Amino acid sequence: MGAGVIQKGDSGGRRRGRRGRRSPPMSEINVTPFVDVMLVLLIIFMVAAPLLTVGVPVNMPETAANALPTDNEEPLTITLTAEGQILIQETEVAASDLVARLTAISAERESDRVFVRADRTVSWDSLATVMGDLNAGGFSNIGLVTDIGDPPMAEENG
Repeated sequence: MGAGVIQKGDSGGRRRGRRGRRSPPMSEINVTPFVDVMLVLLIIFMVAAPLLTVGVPVNMPETAANALPTDNEEPLTITLTAEGQILIQETEVAASDLVARLTAISAERESDRVFVRADRTVSWDSLATVMGDLNAGGFSNIGLVTDIGDPPMAEENG
């Protein structure tokens, strides 16, 4: 039979207890699984998104109900000129008659939308007064019309 030599302190290539060579703590986050999950979700949403927008063809029954109102009306515009004139569409109106005319117009219209066009030299006080008259006349959906383009802020402040 063969005899072997046992050396003291040798554990046959195994680690020495808990105090042996310990690996340092990992200070980096492994983002590979996160990226994998995000790519799978991206593919799922890319495939599912077109399916959400496609409608199912249905042969609808016919009824005697009226159609929903649409914006078939010509948009109402109020214009304030640099000379102080107030125009409804293209008709000049006195400031004292504005509320009465607007009330009559709002009774005939389905929409409460109105667009206000004002010259850049019109004072804020005049514009605010006309907007208050619009509200008193029954128009609460007021839009301010401007020209397209960047304002010359640098030149004015210059």
